[in-house]
Amino acid sequence: MRDSEDWDSEDWDLEAPELVRPYVITKGRRLPDDDKLSLITLVTAALEQGQRPSRLSPEEHRLLDICSAGYLSVAEVAGHTRLPLGVVRIVLASLTESGYLLTRPPVARARLADKELLEEVLNGLRTKFG
Repeated sequence: MRDSEDWDSEDWDLEAPELVRPYVITKGRRLPDDDKLSLITLVTAALEQGQRPSRLSPEEHRLLDICSAGYLSVAEVAGHTRLPLGVVRIVLASLTESGYLLTRPPVARARLADKELLEEVLNGLRTKFG
């Protein structure tokens, strides 16, 4: 193991993510329910960059910066970080509860078209246009 004087800032920056435990980042909070914040829930920043309070953690600021680009899924936001997915979900849920993020449920699947209706439309087009 190295002496403390052997550490330089470059080494510290490279090893910092491994030193910070997920429990510290999440402040001991639990995972949100899947129906509240699933992997495909869309999130975006609710405030402009200059309106963010300084009392947020560095991880919260980073997630807000990522979300300020527009709506992204929770999975996409997690993909832009070096944090575990569970940690990202917990921090995003906290930011949402604090009013810093807006969430939107994923777009529902379109209902399948009725085959008989499509055939009627096709037959009507054929009779009108030949």
